[in-house]
Amino acid sequence: MKKALITGITGQDGSYLAEFLLKKGYEVHGIIRRASTFNTDRVDHIYVDPHATDARFFLHYGDLSDSGQIDNLIYNIQPDEIYHLGAQSHVRVSFDIPEYTGEVTGLGTTRILEAVRRSGVKSRLYQASSSELYGSSPPPQNENTPFKPRSPYAAAKLYSYWMTVNYREAYDIHASNGILFNHESPRRGETFVTRKITMALAKILAGKQDKLFLGNLKSSRDWGFAPEYVEAMWLILQQDNPGDYVIATGKTYSVEEFLQEAFSYVGLDPDKHVEIDPKYYRPTEVDILCGDATQAREVLGWEPKVSFSELVRIMVDADMEALGLDNKGEGKDILKGKGLDWMGKP
Repeated sequence: MKKALITGITGQDGSYLAEFLLKKGYEVHGIIRRASTFNTDRVDHIYVDPHATDARFFLHYGDLSDSGQIDNLIYNIQPDEIYHLGAQSHVRVSFDIPEYTGEVTGLGTTRILEAVRRSGVKSRLYQASSSELYGSSPPPQNENTPFKPRSPYAAAKLYSYWMTVNYREAYDIHASNGILFNHESPRRGETFVTRKITMALAKILAGKQDKLFLGNLKSSRDWGFAPEYVEAMWLILQQDNPGDYVIATGKTYSVEEFLQEAFSYVGLDPDKHVEIDPKYYRPTEVDILCGDATQAREVLGWEPKVSFSELVRIMVDADMEALGLDNKGEGKDILKGKGLDWMGKP
């Protein structure tokens, strides 16, 4: 039985990846931060008694700022695969807490790499990189496109990217970067713009709020479906040789188009409910990101199945369902038609 260790397991990607790996027969270990309140909502449904004879899912306290604990966990668990997803991952927030973002998002990766090197474990390492690396580079963006980061988050991720490459080349570690473009789902954090839109839409329909405040509607992103992207992470680590891969749909849509798609799906006019609030603007904007995932298609055999409009319907249906509202049910039908399980909130 293979062992996997996931940082950031309580996040969107971490929870879907844990489910995916458990279905593959893995023993899955996740690192969570100690807090005064539980933040394991996304994985509680798969947590079982760790003393049970068939237990394959374990959570461990740790922090990416604590190299000693990271060292201990990797040495004691001896994972076959490490999926490093943990980070301060909100781009706008990184402008408010740039030092913390660098400490966790940047140096956290070095602590993982050093733990692998010092422990001597033969783990294969996946490092979650980001399309934000490209910043102002014109699309389409692929593995050879110059990086031009435009936020503290992107700069920290750039450091992580190159540290991964350096440890791969210097110490012969099987370490790879997945340069994932935006990927969304019903488990997306509530402060990210796509989930903010679909959750607010459900609340408007439920009479719980009337207005939705947003920032730059013209920003365009390459949006995919998160559960498909965690499969790409796994495929990257199944390769004999490590490498760096862009994971994307190759299509781009603006925040305004996402907004229009969501509101039109339920028959509402966004102009009656949406207002622009300058506080949500970034000091430096990234206007457009659109990935070229040719290498992932040719080497990994990976291609996205869920389209933009289908993604929007899945997210709207899930947030309506979470509030006890009747929905069209298209989200479930879409996934069923593609041979996928319903990926709503756990």
